[in-house]
Amino acid sequence: MGTVALPPRDEVPVEETWDLASIFDSLEEWEVAYREARERLAEIEVFAGRLAESAQTLAQCLDVWQEVMRLVEQVAVYASLASSVDVSDQEAAARAGQAQSLMAQAAAAASFIRPELAAVGFETLRTWLDQEPDLAIFAHYVDDLERQRDHVRPVDVEEVLALATDPLAGVPSTYGMLTNADLPFEPARDSDGVEMEVGQSSIDDLVTHHDREARRTAWNHYADGYLDFQNTLAGLQTTGLKRDVFNARARRYPSSLEASLFPNSIPTEVFHNLIAVFKANLPTWHRYWRVRRQALGYEALHVYDLKAPLAEVKVDVPYGQAVEWICAGLEPLGDEYISAVRRGCWDDRWVDRARNRGKRQGAFSSGVYDTQPFILMSYADDVFSLSTLAHELGHSMHSYLTRKRQPYVYGRYSLFVAEVASNFHQAMVRDYLFRTQEDPGFQLALIDETMSNFHRYFFIMPTLARFELEMHERVERGAPVNASSMTDLTAGLFREGYGDEVVFDHDRIGIAWAQFAHMYMNFYVYQYATGISGAHALAGRVLSGDPGAAEAYRDFLSAGGSVYALDALEAAGVDLTTPEPVERAFAAMGEVVDRLEGLVL
Repeated sequence: MGTVALPPRDEVPVEETWDLASIFDSLEEWEVAYREARERLAEIEVFAGRLAESAQTLAQCLDVWQEVMRLVEQVAVYASLASSVDVSDQEAAARAGQAQSLMAQAAAAASFIRPELAAVGFETLRTWLDQEPDLAIFAHYVDDLERQRDHVRPVDVEEVLALATDPLAGVPSTYGMLTNADLPFEPARDSDGVEMEVGQSSIDDLVTHHDREARRTAWNHYADGYLDFQNTLAGLQTTGLKRDVFNARARRYPSSLEASLFPNSIPTEVFHNLIAVFKANLPTWHRYWRVRRQALGYEALHVYDLKAPLAEVKVDVPYGQAVEWICAGLEPLGDEYISAVRRGCWDDRWVDRARNRGKRQGAFSSGVYDTQPFILMSYADDVFSLSTLAHELGHSMHSYLTRKRQPYVYGRYSLFVAEVASNFHQAMVRDYLFRTQEDPGFQLALIDETMSNFHRYFFIMPTLARFELEMHERVERGAPVNASSMTDLTAGLFREGYGDEVVFDHDRIGIAWAQFAHMYMNFYVYQYATGISGAHALAGRVLSGDPGAAEAYRDFLSAGGSVYALDALEAAGVDLTTPEPVERAFAAMGEVVDRLEGLVL
């Protein structure tokens, strides 16, 4: 009997890691910047109570605010990234905690700005925008502030809310420490008895393993690890829900859902439209489970079979090949775009792709206004990793172009559009591979990946969004919540989605609520489904050669926060205020099921 273990962080090749030295050359340099950033917060605070003086005073305040915040953000992102690659590194975790506190202190130092601006009056502010050239870029910022004025609280309340972000942020950070560093998982075992370490950086590879026993034990042991700590996890989740309700009530929103959507000018109908279309299309999922079971030749389909390889031989996709195929798929976006992607993957080392012990779960793209993008993932030389890389590069190019084209004040984009860019990349690359890689085994592997992606974004995430809505509403009305009620609710929702086609394991399926850090982001998960819908609509325009579609998409990526998310999408060619893009995305998924059926039945 052998054992396959993950290496410690200090043994992975440097070329598989990201380049944090592009932010600070050393820890000593970071510490100097940290101290400087803390000291400079006072430069913002001297303007408190003075913004009504003149347009010049306001311009000076906003200039200092932006300069100091840019330094604070660099300090914070460096510490966060350094901790995420090895959450067992206690010194790195401590620095991340310092940086998190610094962010809260910075928010508190600047908390007077919005209420004082509202008190100045919007007619006066617009006059100042015309009079003072340095204020001209803040026109949309002022318009948005006026739209949100009913939820901007007095200066002292804003300061308290900003300060509260630090202790409240301890909830998701504690969840991360528990699930990424302290949660023990029993090893998986294949049919020959070979043990394989189950961890956050290996679980995705294990549940796509060719050996059914390896998949079964990996999925079971992963779920069991969470079940063993379900009460602690439920305590954290409950506190996270109460945090959301607290913030909503403090800002006088009628619900947590509205508190999440209104700041980005998203009507609640967008959320409810998505859920309605999702529920109406569950029969498409039931059909897919049935076709998958028949393709695999199983009498019964278990959850650990949902990513079982359909092809007999695993398709090997080294990192370098993945980069080449991604660039080929994105060719319609132009040479400049492709060149930036290629540099990011190689010379500039955006990507931390190493698989090591202690690396946090999942994948993400990060960075701030004055840094390059940074991608965390665990690359496993397969089609799934290829797709994850394409996905995160979509986020990174969104950030890259936004920061390149927009001033700092608009250097962030809404989370609502974030998942459009990432899924757009995947849609483009899949189209290229379906057209150029004709080998049936590769086609099956690509269908596996495509449906796995749809499963995550068009099945798991809408299901968790339903859970999230119900749990927030329970907390809002003072109903009791605990681990059992969370698991029962989640299991019931997934039972509806799996129908009679998937063998049901109530507890292991029901614990899914505890397996996603996204559940601490106040109605984030539904945006995966709206994002994949918008992405397929925009990719369809580009692939069909619609005049100006590629340019419109690049403009969408470059808009950042200078326009509202729905307006940016509409300008690019998709209207997500209607159910139609979601319905079209389900139709596209149905075509992939047709393709699978044609290949294997």
